[in-house]
Amino acid sequence: MMPKKAEPYSSTPIFNETSLPKALQNAHNTKAGTWGLLDLIAGELVYVIEDSGNRRPMVAGDRQLIEPEQLHHVELSGPMQMQVHFYRDKPDLK
Repeated sequence: MMPKKAEPYSSTPIFNETSLPKALQNAHNTKAGTWGLLDLIAGELVYVIEDSGNRRPMVAGDRQLIEPEQLHHVELSGPMQMQVHFYRDKPDLK
């Protein structure tokens, strides 16, 4: 029997470069036990992990796993559309 696929319990609205909250452009994290999945729908942005300083340039169609309590932010690099989905269990990126 296949394991049950993790389903999001909540999602943000679809943000663009003008509607993206400033809070997401500054260091923030998810709560303990909450996984996030950033879905870049259109355009480009940079996903930054605060502790390591790792920077991941993303293009439309990319997805980024956000670990519980991991400080991170996004940086705009032009027009884009993105959405974040929240999970109680680690989502499958496939």
